[in-house]
Amino acid sequence: MEGQVKDEVVTHATTRVVEVPELTKPVALITLDNGLDPTKPNTFGREGLSSLDAAFDAALATGPAAIAVTGKPSSFSVGADLAAIGMDRDTTLTIGKRGHDAFRRFTDSAIPTFALVNGVAIGGGLELALACHYRAVASDVPAIGFPECGLGLFQGWGGTQLLPNLVGADHAVTVIIENALNNKLLQPPEALELGIADVLLDPADYLDQSLRWIAGVVDGAIEVPRPEMDRGAAWDAAIVRARGIVEARTHGASPGPARAVELLDFARHNDLDRGYPAESEAMADVLLSDELRASLYAMTLVQFHGVLSQDAPDGAPARPVKRLGIVGAGHEASQLALLAVRQLDIPVVLTDPDQARLDEAVGRVREEVETLLDDERISRDEADRVRSLVSGSPDDEGIRDADFVIETVDEDLSVKQRVLAEVEEHVSAECVLATTTSALSVTEIAGELRHPERLVGFHSANPIAELPLLEVIRADRTDDATVATAEALGDGLGKSCVRVSGAPASVLHRVLARFLGEVVATLDEGTPFEVADHALDSLGLSMSPLDLLQLIGPPVALRVTESLHGCFPDRFAVSANLQRLVEADRTSVWLRDAEGNKTLDPEVAALWRTDSSPSTSADVLDRATAALADEIRRLLDEGVVAEPQDVDRCLILGVGWPFWLGGITPYLDRAGVSERVTGRRFLPQGVANVPAN
Repeated sequence: MEGQVKDEVVTHATTRVVEVPELTKPVALITLDNGLDPTKPNTFGREGLSSLDAAFDAALATGPAAIAVTGKPSSFSVGADLAAIGMDRDTTLTIGKRGHDAFRRFTDSAIPTFALVNGVAIGGGLELALACHYRAVASDVPAIGFPECGLGLFQGWGGTQLLPNLVGADHAVTVIIENALNNKLLQPPEALELGIADVLLDPADYLDQSLRWIAGVVDGAIEVPRPEMDRGAAWDAAIVRARGIVEARTHGASPGPARAVELLDFARHNDLDRGYPAESEAMADVLLSDELRASLYAMTLVQFHGVLSQDAPDGAPARPVKRLGIVGAGHEASQLALLAVRQLDIPVVLTDPDQARLDEAVGRVREEVETLLDDERISRDEADRVRSLVSGSPDDEGIRDADFVIETVDEDLSVKQRVLAEVEEHVSAECVLATTTSALSVTEIAGELRHPERLVGFHSANPIAELPLLEVIRADRTDDATVATAEALGDGLGKSCVRVSGAPASVLHRVLARFLGEVVATLDEGTPFEVADHALDSLGLSMSPLDLLQLIGPPVALRVTESLHGCFPDRFAVSANLQRLVEADRTSVWLRDAEGNKTLDPEVAALWRTDSSPSTSADVLDRATAALADEIRRLLDEGVVAEPQDVDRCLILGVGWPFWLGGITPYLDRAGVSERVTGRRFLPQGVANVPAN
């Protein structure tokens, strides 16, 4: 990222004196605030660290009984702003030392130091909190933790050394390694249970409670115990567990988590004078790797995913959507309805001529609301509101007043054409029509409409409530206002919109169908299931190809492949074995025991008929990655996507392609597959790898 350093948004640290009646001396309170609204969290760059250092000097000058640091409303700090710091080796070492030195003043202080965590505290923000002697956390803090290993990184300002020595190595492995690689952050009660938080306080009068608690700790009325550290067998076991987690999740494809384990082990017998330089040196090594640059590229893609969809095409304004119609009564319709009423707070009407199916669909929404209520994820008032906003209608009259209608019926071209043509007769001229097709051409679906310009593809990755990807598919005659309205609705639903041009199948399913098609072909040829399933371990994927097939669902995979075979028979073959798998209603080729161990389902083995030309693991890897490179190049050359980043977004947001892999195109470039198969790289040098000197 040399040459791409952006201006720092400075988080200023200011000190004020707070008198506490229970103490004879004041508390010096340092507040972190970047001056932006609560949605823009505090970060640290060069100037921010200098400001914190100066604030600590000002705190000492007050002669306080205690020094406390807190954040602006909703944000303690989310740590380093790498884009504002730069990532060459000398800068990394310099900034590493500057952060260590600034935070260590809180650790080495003869005056008690307190972190008053009143908002999100992740990454370097949590490291600052750990550097303090004590931590009080507001009970409504939305997230606490260390996500770095999930991004191919690790802690650079003391986390790998401070956390294990505070809570023990095993708890540190949970927070730094396991949670990060599973995209999990802590809630305040979990932080308290692990020993990261010393006390949880009510947010209503958080600061007053914090000051009283500080007074109790300072005058000895409140004792904060610290556990004894087992630096022998327990530490050994924790490191073994950490290495197992890293290997199972990344298969050696990401250097950051492996270095984090080394640093956790280093913290066992080394003080901060040795631990902090070791952390900085390790960080400098990792930041100079292509894998890490790709990870940061992926993180940036997701952070700024909304920029495109927020800009209406050619300035066309999005139409307001005050009432949503959903045609169909399957599980997808129920999921969309629930998401829409929760996110948009507008009426949603489901339609289906089968009253029993319709009642079942509305009932699924209401059952899910009850589950959310029982789990205390929504309030009684919200549950009542959601239920009141969802209704069903056995005919299209129910959606006459809808501003946006989403079709979710079976993946059959003639059925979709007929249903949408019928809907068009009942809605206003301004109503946008959308199809959720994952296998068909949106342009062909629009063929029977009187106004095809109002139809757009609206394909959401499944599970809809969990995966953020929404492909907004523009057909040949879709107009700008329709695209703008679909993207605005997607943003309102909390989705990450990727704009693509109409073609057979969604981008996500087209890429996955080509990839999985090669793997299934090797199985058909006689490659053992275990060999094919592990052949791509070196990619570091979070799930194997056959587990991915299970996630997508064999029926969906077959349907998409059949559609693509009709258009591109030379690249998409329909496996007779996959057909038999679907006919047998098998959702997976594996059986799993209570520990999650996989064995081949005997029924699948019996129905799967093979040739006698097995491939080696290397052959499977070569075929699958070559197919990916070829298909992605075709998507670009056909104009289905505007840039390789769109494909990477689809895989990251649509199937959880790990951040530490940095997207598929950086991997194909890094492995030399892109140039070997297509004759050129997907991304310019330096975009997702270390720039050439």
